[in-house]
Amino acid sequence: MSSKKVLIVIAVHNGTDFLGDCLSSLAKINYPQEDLTILAVDDCSTDNSVEYLKTTWPQVELIINQTNLGFAVSNNLGFQYALDHNFAYVYMLNQDTVVEPDFLFKAVALAESDSRIGAVQSKLMLFADPNKINSIGNEIHFLGFAFAGGYQSADQNLAAKEITYPSGAAVLLKTSALKQIGFLNPDFFMYHEDTDLGWRLWLAGWRVMLSPDSVVYHKYEFSRSIKKYYYMERNRYLIIFQNYKIATLILLAPALAVMDTAMIFYSFLNGWHRQELRAINYLFSPLAWQKIYHTRRAVQASRCVKDREIVKRFVGRIDFQDIQNPLLEYLVNPVFDFYWKIIRHIIFW
Repeated sequence: MSSKKVLIVIAVHNGTDFLGDCLSSLAKINYPQEDLTILAVDDCSTDNSVEYLKTTWPQVELIINQTNLGFAVSNNLGFQYALDHNFAYVYMLNQDTVVEPDFLFKAVALAESDSRIGAVQSKLMLFADPNKINSIGNEIHFLGFAFAGGYQSADQNLAAKEITYPSGAAVLLKTSALKQIGFLNPDFFMYHEDTDLGWRLWLAGWRVMLSPDSVVYHKYEFSRSIKKYYYMERNRYLIIFQNYKIATLILLAPALAVMDTAMIFYSFLNGWHRQELRAINYLFSPLAWQKIYHTRRAVQASRCVKDREIVKRFVGRIDFQDIQNPLLEYLVNPVFDFYWKIIRHIIFW
């Protein structure tokens, strides 16, 4: 297979503890150097990430944000660079990863096998336990929750397969797909921007795939930062309000109301109620709805796939080990899974 021009984009934020391992592994990959560029986008790091990159890795292209613009915007700067310089592909790679030498060849080979493939996720393994999976393609709950598929399960032999959405930690994207559907939603700042991107790819008729032969190791930790709950909840609302058809939103409204009421009570019990209430309060802002309206118009205008096809990929259970608890396992998951098994068959639009 002839190589294609690829830009690897690494969004950097206080990354000195990770960049050495990441860039050292990239220096050993077997992709033709004339078709490969690595771009680091530093998002206002307060450590010496910029100095480290300039002195130790001068061959890496560098964009420096003077303010903290967030993960989505930092990657978007890389996407624009790829379009401006006529790259065929852009590969989003987290700063806390280590790659196998042939990871890029394998991902590009799968993407080239079908013109309809818009994204290829590498098989993400846990760096601390390389025989366990971080993600083999991520899942979307019908109410907008998202989680890593196969998380902490034992490694397994897999064939290339379609996935609901790709992890933003290690995914190859066709620039032609990005031209059609747009970049990551900058309003997200961080969390779930990859969920939204995968959903929009499917809506626009692109396929999203897992390449099990493209292997990346992720120094993954489920963040305990309270701030994450605000972005996860707020962005969950943004995703469903922007991407579902109106009829689907009306049908799901009762389940959404019950879930959100439960989430409020749960947040008070676990100490992140201020973040939950802040996310809900965001939806009372006219400016927020103005943004949702404009984004929704663009998404719906580019769609060529009906909701009935999209929702076949969604799940009614949240199966993610780091957030398991008895209430979720024995009440929430069974009730909402049963609800979803019925409701999804009603969606014919």
